[in-house]
This record gives sequence, structure tokens and C-alpha cells, in this order.
Amino acid sequence: MLILQIAVILLASKIAGDISVRLGQPSVLGKLLVGIILGPSVLGIVTNTESLQGISQIGVILLMFLAGLETDVDEFKRTGKSSTSVGVLGILAPLGMGYAAGLALGLTSMQAIFLGLLLSATSVSISVQTLKELGMLKSREGATIMGAAVIDDVLVIIALAFLMSFAGGDVELGGVILKKVAFFAIALFVSWKAVPWVLKKFAPLQVTESVTAAGLILCFLFAWFAEYTGVAAIIGSYIAGVAISLTPHREELTHKVETISYSFFVPVFFTSVGVTVQLAGIRENLWGIVLLSVLAIGSKLLGGALGAKLTGFAWRNSLAIGSAMISRGEVALIIAAIGLESQLLTEDMFAVLVVVVLVSTVVTPPVMKLLFRDIGSKADPSPKGQTRC
Repeated sequence: MLILQIAVILLASKIAGDISVRLGQPSVLGKLLVGIILGPSVLGIVTNTESLQGISQIGVILLMFLAGLETDVDEFKRTGKSSTSVGVLGILAPLGMGYAAGLALGLTSMQAIFLGLLLSATSVSISVQTLKELGMLKSREGATIMGAAVIDDVLVIIALAFLMSFAGGDVELGGVILKKVAFFAIALFVSWKAVPWVLKKFAPLQVTESVTAAGLILCFLFAWFAEYTGVAAIIGSYIAGVAISLTPHREELTHKVETISYSFFVPVFFTSVGVTVQLAGIRENLWGIVLLSVLAIGSKLLGGALGAKLTGFAWRNSLAIGSAMISRGEVALIIAAIGLESQLLTEDMFAVLVVVVLVSTVVTPPVMKLLFRDIGSKADPSPKGQTRC
């Protein structure tokens, strides 16, 4: 059954992506929407099995690895202040507005804080693909977005651990923070010393695709270590990509990994996001979904935009940066699952938030396309910036 489902996903995602591009939208939008159509909520052709989730996770890890390979490190360094501002304000705005909305919906103070924290999460995997299609991943805006995503992830996870420790969860705050610090310290040291050495040793091996294999080994080891220490796996794979981008093997690995990723794993990831959607109960909770969706989109857009504006970006560019932070993706779904398990979310609120996460994910590509339109034509006219998957 899995083999047939993969064939259906690959066929449908490519056709849907092409239609989306012909309609003037990023191809990723078509892939997300066709996932909903194929999933249990509509046609029921594809189900969200454990095997499909595993392939999907590999897809998002490889996508962020490629983003790291294509990162301009010098630009990344120059945008540190902007990334910090966007990341912090991109958390504070949805956190405050989510807390107020939670109280208005009758939640307890602890539940309202959790809601605000969930809405503060960002997953830029969808935004990365849109940036690639728009030719903006290597721009100043793209570097700011990627840096802000790392900061956002770390701060939200630490804040979540802090909240769970007060809510009675079995969480040792000091240990959580120490593990995060240890991850970045070790990852940066390994990136500096070990990554070039590993690639140098693998390059002369008398086997096929030795450098590509070495790059993928590093990618998955970094992703595993990140997940082990409580940081999102995609942050680990992104750092691995950045480390390899500083070596002579950057171009070879980018070309080879793109072929592997975009022909199989990445389309499965995008489509599987839509497959996870459950549309049952939407009518009963429609107003709550509308309210929280508007809040989720508006708070991230304005918070991220204000952070960018305060560090020297024009308003149009600031709004474009803010739009890339809208998608909550798998990060928010993980937090929601934690909330349900710890009884900080009711089952009804959990179902509502799953739909809200989907809405934030689906609207991100067209909003980015709209706001980056004029910026992209000025920033990167080269066809090399265009990537379709």
C-alpha cells in the first residue's frame, strides 16, 4: 500500500505544483493543497502512516540541509542583529496576543500562556522552498529569516520548558537550557574542525558518491544530535549544510542532494502536511478557527515586520520578512501534542489549533509571493535563484 501511495503522491504533487506555478503561485502551495485532497478528509487515497511520516521527516531535514548549503555565510553574519530582532519580536507579539485571546476564550492563565507560546512557534521549511522559488534565499532578507528561525526555535523551546516546569510537568529547566547550550557549542566546534576533515577523508574513497554519502551522514548526525538535545532536527541539518557550504564540496553536494531530495523526499513532505489535516468538526468550531487563524497570521507578520523595520529594512521588505515567519508547521503541531498530553489543551482546542496551523502554513507561500514580488525582481534577477520541485 505504501508503494502505491508514494506513486500517487509524487504524481499528484508534480501536477499540482505545475498548476500552482501556472496560476502565478509558488509550487509548494499546490503540493500542500493536493495533500488535503488526497488525505482522509477528502478522497482518502493517502493515509498518514508511520512510514509516510518517516519519509516526510527525511524530506524536511534534507530541505533545510539544502538551505544551509545555499546560505551566504558572510550575509548571515551581517544580518545577526536583524535576525535577533525579528526572532524576538516575532515571539513577543503572538505570545501577548495569544495570551489575551486565550483569556477571552475562557482559558485559565496557564492555558492562555501555552496558547500564546504555541502561536509563537515558527517552522520555515515551507518558507525556505518559497524563498528558493523566488530566488531570495541568498538575499539579505533570506539570511535574516533563516537566522530568526534559529533564534525563534531556541527561545520557544526554552520558554516551553519553563512553562511546563510551572505546570507540573517533569521538566528540569536548568537541564533543558544546558542541553541547548551544549548542542550549539558542540555543533559549532564540529562544524569548524570535523566537517572539513570528514569530507577530505571521504573524497578519495574508491566507492561511488563518497562525498555525497559523507554530506548526508553529517546532515543526519547533526539532525539526530539536535533532536536528542531538544532542538528541532531541522536546525541541526541546517547547521550541517552551512558548515559544508564553507568547503570546496559545496557545489557538488548541492547538485547531488537536490536531485535526491526534489525527486522524492521533499514532495512527499509537502504533500504529507496536507494529508495530516482533519476537517471534521470545523463547522462547530468555525469562529474559533477564524479568530485564531487571523491572530496567528497577523501577529507573526506584524511582529516579524516590526523587528526587521527596527534594524533598518524598508517597510515593504520588513513585511516580506514577517510573512516568511507565519508558517507554524510541524513545530507548532509538536507543541500542541505536548499541550494535549499535559492537559493544557482540551481535545476540542487541539483540533482547532491543528486547523489553524494548517491555515498558517497554506497562506504563507501566496503572501510571500505577493510581498516579495517587487523585492525579488531587484534583488536576484539570475535564473539560478529559481528552483522548482
